[in-house]
Amino acid sequence: MPTDTTPTMEITILDARLRAWGLPRYQSDGAAAIDLHACLDAPAVLAPGAAPLLISAGFAVHIADPAIAALVLPRSGLGHRRGLVLGNLVGLIDPDYTGPILVSAWNRSPPGSEPIVLNAGERFAQMLFVPILRPTLRIVDHFSVETARGPGGFGSTGTGHRPDASSN
Repeated sequence: MPTDTTPTMEITILDARLRAWGLPRYQSDGAAAIDLHACLDAPAVLAPGAAPLLISAGFAVHIADPAIAALVLPRSGLGHRRGLVLGNLVGLIDPDYTGPILVSAWNRSPPGSEPIVLNAGERFAQMLFVPILRPTLRIVDHFSVETARGPGGFGSTGTGHRPDASSN
């Protein structure tokens, strides 16, 4: 019989309104991340291209397990339809951090676009828990195995459609 290996993490609620809006949770059985609510006292207006704003998610988490971290990402719809991105693009929560979860939100829309208005309680970001790998780094003069790509960087694998050789 399989055992449950789901980790348990402690959270501290810092904004009591989360109890009414919804505690951090997955919104569906297949959701990969928990949604974060904007814990604001007044609507936050993010003008296009203006400096990012730090927005509280209303809780702190202690991941505690050194093999797990959390990534904070914008919700897809807000990023695509309204231009919301994170000021640092992806937030990283280390397993030993126990302070409040703050999200740097930024409006990437071009000047002249409508501002993004975030209201108190609005789900605006998400937190994804991920495994951490901490490899030992070994300094070498040359790599022990060559690859077909080698040191080729940006654009080195080409662009566009590659016709299937078997479809002549």
